[in-house]
Amino acid sequence: MVRVIPLQLGTMFKHIFGQVEVFKAFVKDVVGVELNIERVQTEYEYPKPIGYVKTKYDLFAEDVSGRVVVEIQHVKEGDFFDRFLYYHLISLAEQVKGAEKYQFEQAVYTIVVLTSVSKDKSINFSVAVSSMNPMTEFGQELTVYPHRLVFLAPRLVNEQTPPLIREWLELIKDSLDKVVDEKAYPRPLFQRIIKGIEEMEIDPATLAEIKDEKAWEYVQEQAREEGREVGREESRAEARLERVRLAQAMVAQGLTMAQIEIIMGLSAVELAELLQ
Repeated sequence: MVRVIPLQLGTMFKHIFGQVEVFKAFVKDVVGVELNIERVQTEYEYPKPIGYVKTKYDLFAEDVSGRVVVEIQHVKEGDFFDRFLYYHLISLAEQVKGAEKYQFEQAVYTIVVLTSVSKDKSINFSVAVSSMNPMTEFGQELTVYPHRLVFLAPRLVNEQTPPLIREWLELIKDSLDKVVDEKAYPRPLFQRIIKGIEEMEIDPATLAEIKDEKAWEYVQEQAREEGREVGREESRAEARLERVRLAQAMVAQGLTMAQIEIIMGLSAVELAELLQ
């Protein structure tokens, strides 16, 4: 067992998956595409803005035939699916340079890795793929578009997860508690990844980035918790106001205090406080 930096941290994820050999192997196992690339770019933006919202990709690589985007996401926000569909479509739209030619020279593969479990239960899978291919009335899929948008949820890896993808998801999931059993992953590339995320092996510059990211995540979580507390306070205030209105309505209807206490499950003192 070795102590590691969890792969839910964007800095660590990009540091490892930004390595050409790791990126190529991951993409091949997830979407079955062999990339011929010499580098993977982090925090990539297209030279010219596309659409109304600025996009920046965690990991980006392309060769003459394919363009691959890999995004790491820890907390599922409300616009999760829409945002990554937008990212995916921008990588398609960027290729169209004029009305005389709508052909896409490169297939686009967008892979989104979500390392948390969504509270709204909208993520109840380990792998979900959108192929964009049309379906006929005969139930036949027309394989006209190679493009794919893939969502991965390592925490929900299961027996139905495709074997090649399952290996990656199990490794990512295993890292999330900061301890990995290196013997469970005999694949040489995975041994290299584990070595790369081992706490004792991280260089000082990367550790500094990780500390900054952890501090930023803490600030974000505190802000989210404050927002939730404000929401709870507002809900409590609204609930109390509704109870006041209800009690006043019953008084107006001529019910006695004793009757209202029984209906609302309040003591005489609580009802008096509500109506004061």
